[in-house]
Amino acid sequence: MSIPPPLLARPPLSRLTSRNLPSLTQAVATPAYDRRRVRTGVVHLGVGGFHRAHQAMYADRLMNAGLAMDWGICGVGVLPDERRMRDALAAQDGLYTLVVKHPDGTLEPRVIGSIIEYLLAPDDPEAVVEKMAHPDTRIVSLTITERGYNTDPVTGSFDDGAPDIRADLRPDAVPRTTFGLVTEALARRRDRGLSPFTVLSCDNLQGNGDVARHAFAAFASLRDPDLGTWVEREVPFPNSMVDRITPQTTPDDIAMLRDLFGVADTWPVVCEPFAQWVIEDHFPAGRPPWEEVGVQLVDDVSPYEAMKLRLLNGSHQAMAYFAALAGYQHVHDACRDPLVNGFLQGYMDHEVSPTLPAVPGVDLEHYKEALLERFGSAAVADQVSRLCAQTSALIPKYVLPVLRAGLASGGEVHRAAAIVASWARFAEGWDDHGRPLPLVDRHADRLRANAGRLDMDPLAFIADQSFFGDLVDDERFVEPYRRALTSLREHGARATLAALTHVLRGADAAVA
Repeated sequence: MSIPPPLLARPPLSRLTSRNLPSLTQAVATPAYDRRRVRTGVVHLGVGGFHRAHQAMYADRLMNAGLAMDWGICGVGVLPDERRMRDALAAQDGLYTLVVKHPDGTLEPRVIGSIIEYLLAPDDPEAVVEKMAHPDTRIVSLTITERGYNTDPVTGSFDDGAPDIRADLRPDAVPRTTFGLVTEALARRRDRGLSPFTVLSCDNLQGNGDVARHAFAAFASLRDPDLGTWVEREVPFPNSMVDRITPQTTPDDIAMLRDLFGVADTWPVVCEPFAQWVIEDHFPAGRPPWEEVGVQLVDDVSPYEAMKLRLLNGSHQAMAYFAALAGYQHVHDACRDPLVNGFLQGYMDHEVSPTLPAVPGVDLEHYKEALLERFGSAAVADQVSRLCAQTSALIPKYVLPVLRAGLASGGEVHRAAAIVASWARFAEGWDDHGRPLPLVDRHADRLRANAGRLDMDPLAFIADQSFFGDLVDDERFVEPYRRALTSLREHGARATLAALTHVLRGADAAVA
């Protein structure tokens, strides 16, 4: 849906509520279904921008087609700082605007109505537990971020010493974590003779369903070994792959929606046109007919997962720290730099692609070309800072598997080593122009301390086994890492990329 350029007059302003939907301009699509008829079938923990641009959007598509009216979403906030989302949705009757930003500048706004309830667990954990324990709830889905699964990034073991976990395991504890809330709901369903709901992870993790099963079964076993065995055996945890670039909503996005379309929305979502969802089709309790709106239901998600996580998410990490060090604020600007673009192409072609299995129905070369086009879209205006946040949960998941695979096969690892070096240099806290770089990470203090010892020990950053395991002992990694780190610290990000491109171009040509 295009907007007429230029708009000759500002449209009348309407606060986004159910009552005001009929007054919105025809340029804004609104729910074609009666939301009063929608019943909850899904409880979703972690309602952020991505969930609202992806899973909730697919649900809205189904309802607009006259389908899945018993699959409405009850959103749940687990953390106190999710109160802002609760308040924003409550003021708008659960409605929000999703604005698709096309590369040609076209804006496509749609009001999404599939979230029909929202509960904040810190205010009323009992209401959240009972909502999940209710027979109508057949799916509990999650976007709790990669770090939310409470597993060691190297070993994958569940951290049973985390303070919140220990608190939830105390006798008669009022649950406050995702694990405590979901496990209590599952226990009640078991005790009431109800079948378990399906737990559907929508986070960017290889084998996200397997990771979720391991984490929830581990927590349940700590609470009650028999319950843990039941969760492991009886609760479905299908794997899934999710994909849609969804930058953080900015004040400019809110103003754009107000000024161009007359919609006063306190927290809209903006995203790219591309969306993909691939799910292992294992839902004994039932599921929405997602295939009717473009979702791929498959027997094995793993090839799609590996492709997306290593190429898209891994390439985001590949560019993020070089871009931040060079002073770029937006992803599209960085990706239009020939040095960054060339580095990404080389990383995808020579280091990532050799580690990937065949992906049914996907032309890998076309997929990589499309990724670079998506990264370069100025309309989306994705933020480099977003990609640099919480790296301790990202590099081990997206880049280190590629690095380890290359080491195991005797393949190319120079670019992956340079990515790790760019993270170490970024953690020092300033860019190549001397401007401060904030380190947003739950392990920020440890990372900053490790980076602070680089003058005395160039390997101090990668010696931390909690992130890197035994990689510091492999000279095939250490040598290119040390060389890239030295160049980054002495010559800067762009000069390092130029040197890498020059050296590796010849090596790549020789291999070809």
